[in-house]
Amino acid sequence: MTAFRRSASSLSAYASPLEKGLGELLSEHLRFTTGRSASPSEVRSWDRSLPVLASDLVDAGLGDVEMLVEYRLPLSGKRVDVVLAGHHPETNDHSYVVVELKQWSEAESWEEDAGMVLVPHQPGGPKLHPVLQVRGYCEYIGDFVSSVTDSEKQLRGVAYLHNAYDPAVNDLFDLPQDDNGRLFTAQRRGEFLSFLRSRLAPLSGAEAADHLLSGRIRPGRQLMEVAAAEVKERTQFTLLDEQRTAFQMVMHAVERAHEEDHKTAVIISGGPGSGKSVIALSLLGELSRKGVGTIHATGSQAFTKTMRRVAGKRSTRVQKLFKYFNSFMEASKNQFEVLICDESHRIRETSANRYTKAKLRTGRPQVDELLSAARVPVFLLDEHQVVRPGEMGTVRAIREHAEARGMRVHEINLKGQFRCGGSELYEEWVLRLLGLAPGGPVPWSGDDGFSLSMAASPAEMEQALRPTLEQGYTARLSAGYCWPWSKKEKDRLENDVRVGDWERPWNSHLDRWLPGVPPSALWATEEGGFDQVGCVYTAQGFEYDWSGVILGPDLLFRHGHLVIDRAANRDPAMKKTATDEEAEALIRNTYKVLLTRGMRGTILYSTDPETQEYLVSLVGGGIAKIS
Repeated sequence: MTAFRRSASSLSAYASPLEKGLGELLSEHLRFTTGRSASPSEVRSWDRSLPVLASDLVDAGLGDVEMLVEYRLPLSGKRVDVVLAGHHPETNDHSYVVVELKQWSEAESWEEDAGMVLVPHQPGGPKLHPVLQVRGYCEYIGDFVSSVTDSEKQLRGVAYLHNAYDPAVNDLFDLPQDDNGRLFTAQRRGEFLSFLRSRLAPLSGAEAADHLLSGRIRPGRQLMEVAAAEVKERTQFTLLDEQRTAFQMVMHAVERAHEEDHKTAVIISGGPGSGKSVIALSLLGELSRKGVGTIHATGSQAFTKTMRRVAGKRSTRVQKLFKYFNSFMEASKNQFEVLICDESHRIRETSANRYTKAKLRTGRPQVDELLSAARVPVFLLDEHQVVRPGEMGTVRAIREHAEARGMRVHEINLKGQFRCGGSELYEEWVLRLLGLAPGGPVPWSGDDGFSLSMAASPAEMEQALRPTLEQGYTARLSAGYCWPWSKKEKDRLENDVRVGDWERPWNSHLDRWLPGVPPSALWATEEGGFDQVGCVYTAQGFEYDWSGVILGPDLLFRHGHLVIDRAANRDPAMKKTATDEEAEALIRNTYKVLLTRGMRGTILYSTDPETQEYLVSLVGGGIAKIS
């Protein structure tokens, strides 16, 4: 955690018009800690608001209280205007006040929504009510900063509109206030000073500030209790055989790591539908109930957002337990007790991207960051789902990095298969078809629990699958990345996927809903997704009852086996850095993912006539009855 820190008395000197340079100091701090430059509006805000708050503290007799300016929330890019650090006047315990500063002189509720406000002459439309904003900051700090051992006693939050008088912001008082969200204006400055004296003693806050900034980052006990209740209520899991073994192995590793002060990595591998994510959520729930600080992470935006919706539908606090693999670049060693890395085949070579600040571009492997961040890192993966250049999540790579760090390593392979109707026959058929298992393609022999058939066209495939939606099933169409993708910001999708007279759009690439079209991350799970064609990045990690897969011209039957035509693939990521050998493996893995999403059945169609004829010879012509 970072912050620009000064005592209130030293910072109050900038209240004098003769003193300049506060904005420059903070700009330099921001450049050093984030790599980005402050905007002119940020500099103006610092120059105008911070000296006012500092002078108020001095006038309240609290000049020795420490001001932590631009305090960065852990595992987040969000920054809090100011955290005041000191001692409680009655208990002498550490006491912290989170302050959201606003220069607004007037504001009103937006369309009678007490949680949103309109500020005249400010761009950007409606804004979150500052009380809700600061309340969220308090909740986050209480949930993740171990220094705050009792947030109800140690933490308070205020929104301070130091330029506003009550009549001009009267609507803002319609929102109920509480300990973590109180509202003060210039007209209520006297009340504000009294409030500050009730929370902070006239003593040095340096030690309390040190304690807050040096505290370990982990989910707090209160958050764990919320997560435990939420996960338990939202999910009913039965773990079978290897699933239960994997679960028990992790629980044992956690216990031993605590007793022996030794790190252990657990690697759980399995095919599609083998229960990896069920194990992950079961572990999150059970460890939460035991008060063990646990974080869930993936490398997939779609998967992470869906997990947040499923496991934390009614609790934004629980949603914060779900992070991305690149969230741990600055994590300290063993910052968490357990880190559950779901979909670990998505681990990348490094966490750095074009937005990463220069000082973090060290080339450190992402897997090392994950191994370092927790006493027991848990990796759940399917090696045949590496579908993007730069992904390196394999059992061997994780084991080698873990052993190089002197860690114990436990491996569990999940042999059971629960997607595709539990049909091991079908999964084996797919692996052999794509050359991912030895023996070569074989005719489909059939399985009573799973349906596989061929469509004569995408239109026939769509026509066969659409009625399943009315029957209460889920169904999706997906395709290899072999068509261009119109990604300009529009309110409608272009029909980019064209096969003969049939055309449909790719799934939306946006984070917002369009009319009848779910956001990108929710294509596989929300109503409306059937009318777009999904790609591997939105299908990976999900399952639906019925799956229609269009094989594009990058996968062809030639000379007795399936071959890859890299030139026919339109994935921009594939064209940049992958060698021909890497591209071939990634494209085969892509179709492996797409072909193993259906739980009841799959319908196939190839755009290449020779490949279509070959698949019909293996599967048979005509669509099997769907029920």
